[in-house]
Amino acid sequence: MAEQNFDVIVIGGGPGGYVAAIRAAQLKMKVALIESEHLGGICLNWGCIPTKALLRSSEVHHLIQHADQFGISVKDVSFDLKKVVERSRGVAKQLSGGIGHLLKKNKVTVFDGYGKLLGKGKVAIEGKSKETISGKHIIIATGARARVLPGLEPDGPTPEGSGPQGGKLVWTYKEAMVPDVMPKSLLVVGSGAIGIEFASFYRNLGAEVTVAEVVDKVLPVEDDEISAFAQKQFEKQGMKILTGAQVKKLDKSKDNVTAHIEVKGKTEKIVVDRVIMAVGIQANTEKIGLDAVPGVKLDRGHIVTDGYMKTGEQGVYAIGDVAGAPWLAHKASHEGIICVEKIAGLKDVHPMIKSNIPGCTYCTPQVASVGLTEKAAKEAGYDINVGRFPFIGNGKAIALGEPEGMVKTIFDKKTGELLGAHMVGAEVTEMIQGYVIGKTAELTEAEFMHTVFPHPTLSEMMHESVLDA
Repeated sequence: MAEQNFDVIVIGGGPGGYVAAIRAAQLKMKVALIESEHLGGICLNWGCIPTKALLRSSEVHHLIQHADQFGISVKDVSFDLKKVVERSRGVAKQLSGGIGHLLKKNKVTVFDGYGKLLGKGKVAIEGKSKETISGKHIIIATGARARVLPGLEPDGPTPEGSGPQGGKLVWTYKEAMVPDVMPKSLLVVGSGAIGIEFASFYRNLGAEVTVAEVVDKVLPVEDDEISAFAQKQFEKQGMKILTGAQVKKLDKSKDNVTAHIEVKGKTEKIVVDRVIMAVGIQANTEKIGLDAVPGVKLDRGHIVTDGYMKTGEQGVYAIGDVAGAPWLAHKASHEGIICVEKIAGLKDVHPMIKSNIPGCTYCTPQVASVGLTEKAAKEAGYDINVGRFPFIGNGKAIALGEPEGMVKTIFDKKTGELLGAHMVGAEVTEMIQGYVIGKTAELTEAEFMHTVFPHPTLSEMMHESVLDA
């Protein structure tokens, strides 16, 4: 069989890889996409999308439990965990199938297997598809996996009858997404977006949840004020939050885990049904042939790239989680488009500006942000104006029964530039895009002030926060 030759070879079919492949095909390039498991990657199959389906179920359950606040009586509220999980998996399956259709429609050649760089524009495919292909441009989009801490590793399956169904007491996000039983108690190790979203899901369904975070605040990348506000809300819901806490040891019995947690020099023990490890991610750079491309360099495990996703090796690029933070699907997709459009020689292709990438956490209450925190802005030497507006002052929020939240904006006092926006409360993950557009378009506070916001909406708080600044 003659070796197939392509203009672009993409290794990995996640939100970076499949978007890059489709955009390259739209620009009349011959494209190969190599994916070993699921089109759509972690995000679509085991991350962003199915977790939002799970969270929606838990939010509905939470709302029904508080229906009397809206003058509605509901009796005998219960949930079917199996159906909750089945709905989530169904949503992921539907979207994964849609990506397969899009790739076919755009005439992208999809190979079922693992891609390994052989150097000189060649890639070996191992798996169901077994062949070597060549291409002028190779884009690495292999993503990342859950980080594992020594001594706190997730379980492997136990012999039949020696533990819970599936043999899992210590979970990664994957096991947490398809629970076979509803744990009565749970320890979440790590309070980033993944950890806090699962903490919210299980707490809203009635589990006793403890969150252990090694730094001194939850949601460590968020603005200090927003983080503190969110923590108070989590604790009000009954979560136990331990900050400055390090999990030293996990003792597993047949059906529960004893966690040894060091907090401010003292060790306390808690016994829980399950543990979710959510301590970050690790780039998938092993077994992809990086030794064959010596120009590709790693920094703390991630591939180093420039603003157009080029590595130090001619014709080799990297996008998405494998290329470093922020580890977000929309960042990966945008990197894929920038990379491909630069390869195609399009004019006006701009490098990625990471400070314009929004972050969203779909806990209860939601958290969303873009740009610099107040602390980071001060450390960068800016003289700033800071504005705030509480949800309790917004008519729509009160009518919705969602009066807990805050919008915070940070501007450069000298130029009026929006440096950062930070929000906590209902639907802020939808609202943040208004600030993202403004920041990308380099709008000043004066332009935000003269923008008309509709009434009554939650978005009015965005205007009020600017006016307060």
